Amino acid sequence: MGGVVIGILVWQEGGEYVGVLIALGLVALGSLARWLTRRKREDKPTLLDPDLFTHDLFKLGFTSQLLQNVALGGAMIALPIYLQMVLEYSALETGLTLAPLSLTMFATALIAGKRAAGRRPASVIRIGWVLLSIGMLALVPIVPRADSGWALAIPLAIAGCGLGLLVSQLNNYTLSPISDERVSEAAGVNSAAGSFGLSFGLAFAGAIMLATLSIVFTQKAQDSAVLPAAEQEQVAHALEDDAEVMSNTALEEQIAGQPPAIKAEVIRINTDTRPLALQVALLVPIIAGLLGLFTSFRMMRRPDPVASSGAEMALA
Repeated sequence: MGGVVIGILVWQEGGEYVGVLIALGLVALGSLARWLTRRKREDKPTLLDPDLFTHDLFKLGFTSQLLQNVALGGAMIALPIYLQMVLEYSALETGLTLAPLSLTMFATALIAGKRAAGRRPASVIRIGWVLLSIGMLALVPIVPRADSGWALAIPLAIAGCGLGLLVSQLNNYTLSPISDERVSEAAGVNSAAGSFGLSFGLAFAGAIMLATLSIVFTQKAQDSAVLPAAEQEQVAHALEDDAEVMSNTALEEQIAGQPPAIKAEVIRINTDTRPLALQVALLVPIIAGLLGLFTSFRMMRRPDPVASSGAEMALA
């Protein structure tokens, strides 16, 4: 898992051997699976029981757990950068702007955990994915038009409600079909899937955001009738080495010595490019939400899990 995430981070920083690092991570995961399967077949002790993955509900549950955290990680890298670099919010203002997401997530998880007893867990999970996807999709057209964080409040609250419904159901759904003697291993796998999903979402959303910024900014600079050829080449070279989402204030300080026309053109390109880069980054939680929604329909076709005492102890 580390190889996959580190490979993405190296790509984000413009490093080399990205494909090699990701391939090594995938080969290592495949090798681990083969090693566990072989030891199980030889009736030797295993780090974790590969038979866990024969439980259909467990596979659906931990896949949903991974996707939920991919969506959360992707949103948590894109939105703070938008607020701090585009709207030029402080860390405190950014936290307050994101409060509708975290507060509704917390409140919904508490309420759903107590009042969803009469509903199918798969149905609650499906509603959660719908709300999460709607909230993230609603942010896409708002990003280039918002002049304050208030414009994000309603979509963030909707997405937070969706995440709260998922949090209230997924752990129990995933661990319920597992026998008491294997529930600790299952909880570990579930936790690892969530941690990997969060790391992957953060890394991948950040990487594609910077890649989009670099490509679009370079293209707009090359198409500009104001920037001379030397300035266009300088922009392309700088972005190739170190792409960075930058506020207009910071950019103005960096190009303070340039003629007024060039300064104005660079600021214009930066203003036009950043929202597009952030919109592309929001595709990470959107795609994760839609994949989770697809998984929830598969859950609906399975019987509901029966809670086990071991699962309840693991959740406690």
